[in-house]
Amino acid sequence: MIAALYVDPKGVYSGLPDVEVWGEARDARLYAGPWPVVAHPPCERWGRYWHGGPSAKRRRTLGDDGGCFEAALHAVRKYGGVLEHPEASHAFRHFGLRIPHWREGWTPDGDAWVCCVAQAHYGHRARKLTWLYAVRVKLPELDWSVPPPQARLDYGFHSAAERAERRIVVAPIVNASRLRSAENLATPPAFRDVLLDMARSASR
Repeated sequence: MIAALYVDPKGVYSGLPDVEVWGEARDARLYAGPWPVVAHPPCERWGRYWHGGPSAKRRRTLGDDGGCFEAALHAVRKYGGVLEHPEASHAFRHFGLRIPHWREGWTPDGDAWVCCVAQAHYGHRARKLTWLYAVRVKLPELDWSVPPPQARLDYGFHSAAERAERRIVVAPIVNASRLRSAENLATPPAFRDVLLDMARSASR
């Protein structure tokens, strides 16, 4: 069995015979084993816009995730498996984890390994650079290459002129440059399978 922590109970991890799903209602912070884990702790308060962005009605606190990342890190270290977080996550530096670099493959971090990989290679419509932290698992050879430009739909724009220019250039490829939040957060099935296979290989 594999424990999938901090995942949508109706998402890509649901319905799999060897996966125990821990969604928000179940509170994955309480997970106490014994299975290896695939952990997707919430990233909102650790990412580039942890403060809520320019339109936020109130200022947020960096790392204010109720202890989810810390609990996920503990679970991966204790039971083996892999933790996934967005590229540039402040949580890695906050908890003293090695910062992975794109196209460098797996890099040792004490008894663990870290890497940076693009989920675009596994079915995501955005480039979605992702950091992985793996403990006591077999490390797969992932696609470390640069995704093609049309795979990156998560562009940021600094002005209406830039947005209009981008529409002209890539209109045949994409009608809108921003994904819906749910689609952006979703894990592609092919990437899910990579993470589950890693967790299944975990040694105790």
